[in-house]
Amino acid sequence: MRLQRPLQHLAIASAVVVIALLGFTSAARAATPRIPQVPFCYGSLQGYLNGIGETIDVANDQVDAQVWKTTISGNATFTVMIEYAGYAQQNAIGVYNGDDATPTLYQVFPGAATAGWWATLSFSGTTLTVSLFDNSNVYQGNTSYTGVDKKKFGFYLQGPGGTFYSQDYRNPGTKAQILTYAGTGDNSGSWWQCFEDLPYQYPNCLTDFEDAVLFVESVNPTPALVQTWGGLKAIYR
Repeated sequence: MRLQRPLQHLAIASAVVVIALLGFTSAARAATPRIPQVPFCYGSLQGYLNGIGETIDVANDQVDAQVWKTTISGNATFTVMIEYAGYAQQNAIGVYNGDDATPTLYQVFPGAATAGWWATLSFSGTTLTVSLFDNSNVYQGNTSYTGVDKKKFGFYLQGPGGTFYSQDYRNPGTKAQILTYAGTGDNSGSWWQCFEDLPYQYPNCLTDFEDAVLFVESVNPTPALVQTWGGLKAIYR
């Protein structure tokens, strides 16, 4: 089933959706599977996605999408779907430049955001404007950031458990902390970002990748490059 949007959301995002549809099908084809797939305690996440009509096998359908770009519209929409973690009210979520050695964090959702909060992201050159709404569609204001790379950005989660990135090599032990899944059915062309807010420690079942889940529209994955800290430092010598 397609996620339903409030009328205010549709009015703001209509221009985004019309243009972004051009990129949806090609984006889904461009995504490649993670190799290997990340093991974790997946029962709760699987149950959630099943319950909203997705046909995703969370143990085997992980996508190797660690950095992203906007579609031709230069806009995107993120929606917080669930937050189950003990740190839910303290975890901030946002984006960062995927090529930066020490990335600046550009916050999209503050720790106060709960399920149902959503944001529109609009790029103009290297300026990113984030417009934020709560779960009652009440406008919370906007923030503009300069120097943001719309062609190669990653996601992050920052909270008491640490700061974690969609690029595995930036995390403790180069472990995955954010898993990506392609939407299915009416959600084809959109993406699920599933966050773990403690360092990866499977088979300890604290690792469940459902501490926060975002539904992400109007972005495409960019080809993933295997990178190490040594290799990254070499770029900046």
